[in-house]
Amino acid sequence: MPTRATKRGAERTPLSPDADVIVCGASFAGLAVARELEGAGARVLLLDRYEIGERQTSACGIPTDWLRNLGLPWQQTFSELVVHTPARTSRHSLPYSFSTFDYRTVCGGLRDQGSSAEFETAKVEGRTGRTVHTDRGDVTAPFILDALGWRRILAPGENVQPPEAFLSRGLEVHPGGGGEELEIWIDRGYVRDGYGWSFPAGEEVRVGIGSFEPRDHVKDGTNRLAEDLGRDRLRYQGNWIPHRIRPAAEDGVYFAGDSAGHCIPLTAEGIRTALYFGIAAGQEIRSAFSGGKPRPRALADYAAFSAAHRWKFEAMLGWQRLIPRMPPRALALLLRGLEHKETMDVLFEHYLRIAHPDFAGPARRIRMRTGPRRERRRALAA
Repeated sequence: MPTRATKRGAERTPLSPDADVIVCGASFAGLAVARELEGAGARVLLLDRYEIGERQTSACGIPTDWLRNLGLPWQQTFSELVVHTPARTSRHSLPYSFSTFDYRTVCGGLRDQGSSAEFETAKVEGRTGRTVHTDRGDVTAPFILDALGWRRILAPGENVQPPEAFLSRGLEVHPGGGGEELEIWIDRGYVRDGYGWSFPAGEEVRVGIGSFEPRDHVKDGTNRLAEDLGRDRLRYQGNWIPHRIRPAAEDGVYFAGDSAGHCIPLTAEGIRTALYFGIAAGQEIRSAFSGGKPRPRALADYAAFSAAHRWKFEAMLGWQRLIPRMPPRALALLLRGLEHKETMDVLFEHYLRIAHPDFAGPARRIRMRTGPRRERRRALAA
């Protein structure tokens, strides 16, 4: 298990009290913001209770073009998805490849691309106005971003906690041995309302179970799947996973990644969405810092940009609710239909557009669409 990198003794010095931008959370979303602010001349302070790359919380799989466009390495690439149900196993050719990667390496690469940001290990405890409270003192900045995860620590008021919150839960093991196939199990013998997976990543494989119902435990299902696959149950790793999008701006604070619910329902894919919305937030903060637009307008534009994606997340949430409730034979028929390449290509291209890798590419071919004007007005009011 990772250990919190708390400063001790003479190293436990108070944080410098002022910054231009405070980014709370130094995983994918927070590091993407720092990357976008590189060279802007802003004093960016990254805060996290763990060292960068220290606390992996996902199976670390993503469309390969995201890593390619960000100039980051990957471990293993897959052009086919294998889906197992009690009725049958189906193979689906993908219109683009997915890759697994090493969490520490990719976080380190993103950190290098935003290297001018200062990083400090500190536990973020809350916020009052423009001041962030930590266990190493208070820090104040005109721009604050919460990328700390589903707890949404910097939001005003009390947040709903699990199991009442809109969260899924996942657990996986990391045995050695590797593998060749990207596999999914939709089988109530492993989990009543969710799915299992096996993601090879070089010399290891990540085997786990995710449940859309947070009250259902997943350790027994994870152990059972690993045993059925002949895999050792080593290096457990678990996490809560948000499955409902939330406002990306509140009380003058930016939210990105899990803190804004930027995790795709059904698939629980949250890495590329964290990068996607982190890039968008960084662009808006950079524009406001440089004087390109007023601070309230930048915040409102980011909020509207996120809100314009809500319908996509809600559509995926509908599929999340439907698929686990389908009778096995009906599910098998659905998957049989997806074996047609044309159908699979159309569905996966729509899925990719939720957070397209071109957004991270040098050409920036995707404009930041901010949705209807009323969304911006609501964000400005907030």
